[in-house]
Amino acid sequence: MLPPAALPVVPAPPRRAPGAASGPGSRLALVRRARRVHRALAERYPDARCELDFSSPFELLVATVLSAQTTDQRVNGVTPSLFARWPDPASLAGADRAELEAVLRPTGFYRAKAGTLLRLADQLVVEHDGRVPARLEELVTLPGVGRKTANVVLGDAFGVPGTTVDTHVGRLARRLGWTEETDPVAVERDVDALFERRDLTLLSHRLIFHGRRTCHARRPACGACPVQRDCPSGSSGELDPVRAAALVRDRGRA
Repeated sequence: MLPPAALPVVPAPPRRAPGAASGPGSRLALVRRARRVHRALAERYPDARCELDFSSPFELLVATVLSAQTTDQRVNGVTPSLFARWPDPASLAGADRAELEAVLRPTGFYRAKAGTLLRLADQLVVEHDGRVPARLEELVTLPGVGRKTANVVLGDAFGVPGTTVDTHVGRLARRLGWTEETDPVAVERDVDALFERRDLTLLSHRLIFHGRRTCHARRPACGACPVQRDCPSGSSGELDPVRAAALVRDRGRA
């Protein structure tokens, strides 16, 4: 028997991607299951879309920045007055801060958001001739804009597909077994690998609709879920069909 110091060191097995550890064909099975889930969500939410109201890339960019830590419904209640007063980057860059804060107050954190919008508008004017750039690499250099906001703007204002990893998409991707990651960039990478690129924007909207209406963070309505059979977490929530149906939010925005 070898003395302890001479024992061979056995390296730990490499970390495997979701679906890759269960043998031949498992990756294909994961892709098929993920796309089955997407088809079921498309049937459940045929009207899935961005729930922020906008009529231009600039309006969507501003609305998405304002949606941090508040609801889309609350943002939609503020943006008509906001854009009536400051309809473009140049006018917003010159806004009186106190007046802007008063308009933004209902969205919460209004002082910080006012400062962010003033810097954002100024950078659009100075660096982009008052236009919203249509490239992720440029969008994420703007104040208040991360990959999530950039993908929202690219997908819904410019038709450039991408996965928007908000709290709903991250939660559902993990529950569905599409990823084990918590970092949004890693979640985006894992989800993107399962779908055709052209489907990513609508997939994001359908996941967000499902997260807001059925697959809640604290008590998912599993017994009323159209993808329960394809969900590894399908028994973690309310299983009784009647009680689960009562948890489903058919309307309202979160």
